[in-house]
Amino acid sequence: MATEKTLNDLFLDTLKDIYYAEKQILKALPKMARAAQSEEGKAGFLQHRDETQAQVERLEQVFEMIGKPARGKTCEAIQGIIAEAEEIMDEFKGTPALDAGLISSAQAVEHYEIARYGTLIAWAKQLGLRDAVPLLQATLAEEEATDKKLSRIAESSANVKGKGKAA
Repeated sequence: MATEKTLNDLFLDTLKDIYYAEKQILKALPKMARAAQSEEGKAGFLQHRDETQAQVERLEQVFEMIGKPARGKTCEAIQGIIAEAEEIMDEFKGTPALDAGLISSAQAVEHYEIARYGTLIAWAKQLGLRDAVPLLQATLAEEEATDKKLSRIAESSANVKGKGKAA
């Protein structure tokens, strides 16, 4: 008979998923920074890389709290989002729309992370993992702030430049 899966198992599984995702994001952000055409975009991706490193460290603390090794589990969703970002970097290289596409990809990543961290916070509360909640909340707040910053950059410059010259 199969072992009954619990919310604890689901929490650990999702923690492994987002840990893998954050590690993949760490690898992708420098590529996105190199591809970005605007200095604001380059700086933003590099700043987010540093923030992501701190987020990985927080996740490692949560793994430690629950007595599990910090190990990722392949996250198909983040692999797909990153693959789309790489496609945009290839297809739009050197075009006015590149930065708008990069921001779009980065926001897809942020929205995935926001969903995952929101779920982990709810489950941590349910499971009585009080010490994990502030760590997860700190990361969620950073992800939400990054999403807002990306929207601001898109609306104020990248999307405008992406339109190209008027016909």
